[in-house]
Amino acid sequence: MGEITDVDALRRALAENAGQPEGPARNARAEQLLAEAELLAVPLAVVEALGHQLKVYNYSSEKDRMFVPFARLLRLWDERPEDFDAYETHSLHWVFKWMSAGMLDQPHVPLASVEKWLGEMEHRYRLAGHSERAVRAAEFSVASHVGDRARAERAYTAWLAADRDAMADCHACELRAQGAWQAECGRDAKALELWAPVLEGAYTCAHEPHTVLASSLAPLLRLGRAEEARAHHLRGFRLVRPMESMRGAYADHVEFCALTGNEARGLELLAERPAYFTDTGQPRSRLEFLAAVTLLTDRLCALGLGGQPVPGPAGRTWTARELADHARGEATELAGRFDRRNGTSHLGDRTRARVAQRPLVERLPLGVRSVRPAPPPPAPSVPETSEAPGLAALLAEARRQSDTLRPNALEAWAAVARAARDTELEPRDRAEIADHEAMARGPEGVALFERAAVLYAAAGDPGEALAARARGAYVRALGGEVDAALAAIGGLYDEVLALYADEATGVRQTASVVISRARILMRRVHQDTAGPAARAALAAAERAVREVLALVEGRTGDEIRLAARAAEAHGMLAELAGLAGDTARAAELFERSARAYVAAGLPWFAVEYEVQVAALAHQAGDAAGAERALRAALEHGGPYVEPVGRAQLHLQLAEVIGARGEAGEAARHALEAAHWADEAGEGPTLGAWARQQLGGLLLRQGRYAEGAEVLESALADLSAGTHGDGAVVQARWWLGDCLDELGEHREAAEQRLRAADLARHWPEQQDHATLAHLAAESLGRAGLTEEADRAYARAGELWRALGNQRFLVRALRARAWLALDGESGADAARHLMSDAVHACEEARRDAADRVTREELTAELAHTHRQFGDLLIRSATEAPESEPDRDAAEVSEAGPDRDASEAALTQLDRAAELFAALGAEGLHDRTGAELAAGRLAADLGRPTEAAARARAVLAAYDAAGDGEEPAGARRAEATRLLRAAETGEPG
Repeated sequence: MGEITDVDALRRALAENAGQPEGPARNARAEQLLAEAELLAVPLAVVEALGHQLKVYNYSSEKDRMFVPFARLLRLWDERPEDFDAYETHSLHWVFKWMSAGMLDQPHVPLASVEKWLGEMEHRYRLAGHSERAVRAAEFSVASHVGDRARAERAYTAWLAADRDAMADCHACELRAQGAWQAECGRDAKALELWAPVLEGAYTCAHEPHTVLASSLAPLLRLGRAEEARAHHLRGFRLVRPMESMRGAYADHVEFCALTGNEARGLELLAERPAYFTDTGQPRSRLEFLAAVTLLTDRLCALGLGGQPVPGPAGRTWTARELADHARGEATELAGRFDRRNGTSHLGDRTRARVAQRPLVERLPLGVRSVRPAPPPPAPSVPETSEAPGLAALLAEARRQSDTLRPNALEAWAAVARAARDTELEPRDRAEIADHEAMARGPEGVALFERAAVLYAAAGDPGEALAARARGAYVRALGGEVDAALAAIGGLYDEVLALYADEATGVRQTASVVISRARILMRRVHQDTAGPAARAALAAAERAVREVLALVEGRTGDEIRLAARAAEAHGMLAELAGLAGDTARAAELFERSARAYVAAGLPWFAVEYEVQVAALAHQAGDAAGAERALRAALEHGGPYVEPVGRAQLHLQLAEVIGARGEAGEAARHALEAAHWADEAGEGPTLGAWARQQLGGLLLRQGRYAEGAEVLESALADLSAGTHGDGAVVQARWWLGDCLDELGEHREAAEQRLRAADLARHWPEQQDHATLAHLAAESLGRAGLTEEADRAYARAGELWRALGNQRFLVRALRARAWLALDGESGADAARHLMSDAVHACEEARRDAADRVTREELTAELAHTHRQFGDLLIRSATEAPESEPDRDAAEVSEAGPDRDASEAALTQLDRAAELFAALGAEGLHDRTGAELAAGRLAADLGRPTEAAARARAVLAAYDAAGDGEEPAGARRAEATRLLRAAETGEPG
């Protein structure tokens, strides 16, 4: 920072400080600049420095400090108004509004003083000739703050009725306040209607739509518009995050998290802003923040997480319960101070209502990375009361669930087992309990299957005893003991068939043994994968599966278990067909199996087979078939599919739907995938994949802020080791695109350069070159000229190595413009543009086909056109190489004639090449002709200018005036012709 020696230097320093982030550092610099302004002995300099200081205080956490500089400004105005220029006069009256709001937000300022200040504002505005619109808006703020509904409605009506003038708040800020009032009055739909122009970008300012996005969250949730609320949270929080002065809006985002089951994200927000707990410069926003913190931590306590560590005020550790008590106490005390000042209970009532809210959505997936709070430890078991279901009822329910193959049957039998402790049961009851406990234990349940078999035999059911032993044999096969399982099942198979033939057991028990044998033989198929043994295993398994079908088909009727056996057998045949290479038959049989499960009322069993259908359809290039199967799997699986399975289904569906261009629906599935991956504890792995896809889909929809939030979240977990460097490069590429669209060009360049560094090691260098080129564009837009030139040079070398002359030419052209605007100057710019022309001409000569030649012809034409424009710009600037040439001489001589003549040559060549492209090049050709005509006129050659104008008019003889850009070209040519013929300005 240089020393401030004059007013111009002061103004530069003030402007530089105004562009710094909000906060104490900017405020301290403003104080320093005021001290230096006072040393200049220029009254206006002091006025400007005071105005700047007041502004930075207002947009910071130190709002309470703005009253002193304003009081001094007002005294200076009253003593010497002539020291204020028009801008500072306007600014002084403008910040009267800040003072009114600022006093209202400080509970130590008496309400009488606020009212007196409101009167002073009205008086001074009247003297200055301003409308009363801003005064009535300020009166409305006072009345609504204290809860005087009648006065607020009168002031609101008067505010809207008064004329808008230079003192009125911008449209965005006015609509924000009007919508907030409607929401406070319970008119959420009206509030959102008022906010719509701000939310859609029709009206913006330095702090809008930031606040409106935050204010809209709760109304949207109350109206059931949760998807919009999610989008507003992601978009709005990105705007609010870096702005220290927006604690109230920040609190709305914390509240949103508490109301949507996103408590973990709410805690992340608290961790980002520890100073918000203690900054006292604006008590009103601190009250709003503390109320939101209380709501969030109360929610954690209600979930049984009161003992969980949470971020809070610095200096100690906090649990959720401790922070809830602290924040509630602070908020209650602060609201009480306001209410005592105001003489009402309005703010206390609003604070209590805010804290008492209940979630409006059980859990709204956001798409961003968020680790869920750790669940509380399991509660100790409590003795059963007389109100608990009796053992008989539990047994009946467990049998109902297992007989109908309900997904929760094992849990029902576990409940029976708990209830039956220390109770004498019949052998059949004990057999079923042991049987289902064995199923629940998996490989550890083999011994229990044997115990169940003994009990079934004791109960007089030898067929079910064989079925239990068969289940035990299959579990052994799952554990890798296939040979032992086959040996065991052989005897069981023979026994059950003998019993069945003697009508000593039923088809259900027999089918259970037969399908267990088929399952074990299917394990042998997967074990023997090559040679004669594999063929033999396939044949044996198929015979066994067909025995199942021969036994149960035609006998299923209302017997769900037999229907399930038939469906499973068709699935096995499908698997065998796939292993034999008949994928079409496999897909057909998988579909048949899925249909059979659905027809039997067991849709959750169909999911496995529908996933197989989707995979085979994808393999066959049948995207529509894959989509149908995946949709069916999601529909049939419902809540019974494990979270990780749901995540995978949604992610696969997102990829299929996204590939056919439906980015909106694909994004919804990617969002669900991220949510379920987080639920499954797979956030860093599967969840990162889903977020990467979601970010790209949001980018495709033009939802850049949401996309950036999601992609930044994905990149926190994406790694080359886990996900592959391709996924990381793509995420950074997409993030760079989002940031560039948001105007965050430096950050976009950083992402693109980091992606390029990963891609530089790939065998194929197209992506590396493209990313380097895109990074150069972002660096140029960020004003980092030297860095942009280096990036373009890197891209150019890569394009050259790839033989991509078109993009080499574009890189050279971009470097030429950077040189012209930078330290290299016009000579370097001309050399670079000349290199671009030569590279393009050479590539055009070597073009192997007509299409490539035409593409390069167009590129060469654009290069000549840009060369001409560059020469014109360089010609109209005073040459630095002629320091003795004064301004009058330059003005009399006009543009540098040599450069201008060279520019005409380039424009003529551009027009000639565009003409060679026929109708495709018409508008570019006429643009070059008009540029040449204007230059000819500047060089004092009206005849040439007129001829060029006529050539443009002739080119559009067949085009109507309303066709664009034909109409605009004709109008411009007409003006140029008239100016050339009459000597009047064109």
